[in-house]
Amino acid sequence: MTKKTAAAQAPAPAAGVRNEFAISFRNPLLWLLIGLMAAVAVAAQLIGPAAIPVGAASITLLPMIWALLLGVIISGQRVKPLPVNVQHTANAIMAVAVLLLCARLSLTLGPNLPFLLEAGPALLLQELGNVFGTILLALPLAVLLRMGPATVGATFSIDREPSFAMVTERFGMNSPQYRGVLSMYVFGSIFGAIIVSLVASLASSAGVFDWRALAMGAGVGSGSMMAAGAASVTAAHPGQAEQVLALATTSNLIASIFGVYLSLWISLPLADRFYRFLTRGRAAKAPKPTGGLVTERVQTVAAAVLEAPRVRIPLWNVLLILSGVGVAVAIAAAKSFSIDMIVTYAILSLFVAGAMWLSRLTRGKVPALVIIITVGTLATSPICPIAPWLLEVSASVDFLSVITMMLAIAGLSIGKDLPMLKEIGWKIIPVGIVVIAATYLGSTLIAQLVLGIIG
Repeated sequence: MTKKTAAAQAPAPAAGVRNEFAISFRNPLLWLLIGLMAAVAVAAQLIGPAAIPVGAASITLLPMIWALLLGVIISGQRVKPLPVNVQHTANAIMAVAVLLLCARLSLTLGPNLPFLLEAGPALLLQELGNVFGTILLALPLAVLLRMGPATVGATFSIDREPSFAMVTERFGMNSPQYRGVLSMYVFGSIFGAIIVSLVASLASSAGVFDWRALAMGAGVGSGSMMAAGAASVTAAHPGQAEQVLALATTSNLIASIFGVYLSLWISLPLADRFYRFLTRGRAAKAPKPTGGLVTERVQTVAAAVLEAPRVRIPLWNVLLILSGVGVAVAIAAAKSFSIDMIVTYAILSLFVAGAMWLSRLTRGKVPALVIIITVGTLATSPICPIAPWLLEVSASVDFLSVITMMLAIAGLSIGKDLPMLKEIGWKIIPVGIVVIAATYLGSTLIAQLVLGIIG
């Protein structure tokens, strides 16, 4: 084994030590990752969708699910483990892939601006479903399973990165509530996209909800989960594909911006009070160590999640990798090649690079995601002279193929996280499923009610 290979396979540092490493096209391990990304995504696209009947409804397993599962199998197997730093590199590429997907989705917003304005009240109010869905359904289940005060952290939201800061400020890093956030974060990172996809597919085929409500519900505040939910709704309503994507993208942007304040000021305090109400009359103590919520174990998981090494890889290298793999997946999806595919990825790459540069100029005060969606909306709106050309060219790259590529990368980064499930305990599995499903269904239900009121 060469020194370079050994270094790439080196484990993460001990808790409290944040390291970094650089990787480039001269490293054979990067080419291994690129090959796996392309092979997994193209294979998933060739497998195609599969429908599973569930009573009167059905669940559609789209190529993106196969891509995620294949990636998890490859990264999680123990026969010939995928080097940990390769998985961390996949994580770094994944962060840019999410922005690339949002750039593709933003191109659906311009032509649908009047439609989005009509649905404005429902788009804004559906965010409340992210609060009440989890608290009303998942929190009582966690209390029933005796998760202790960790219940509050695990059930006040789907627990993405901002949730750590909220709970740390209110309860502290050594609190049971913090352990709850950590447990839900790990569970959602591994299974979130799959759960949202399956629930959205089942709800879409049941014929109970308006397709607009189903699309809005997909905006749960996570890029991968939103993409998975929107893809399932699109598969059930192909005639409204552009509108579904526009609604889901806008809903997710609202959740990403305003959801932080909603969680901080409403859902977290409300979850804490509701938990105290349900456990009144008995001591609200943390469960015994047998549940897996032991301080030492949690510290290990926290170190793995929050102190992952920083991967130094040039942005243009990442965009070149994503464009190359993306074009290959687009060819597999369309079963043909068009030069427009290359042009589309070049445009999307410019969007992402420009947005990240502008975001750095503002020192992060204006997120790259907001810039990308704003530029994409303006570029495809009727006021832009190149809008017709841009819409025609970008039609060569189906957004589903971009999601398939993105979730293939996600799967290849998850293997290192699988052992954490043993540390956080089994109780987060049923609770986590209900949290994610209730977030989607709660938002969908509120959107349905508001749409019914406004007609």
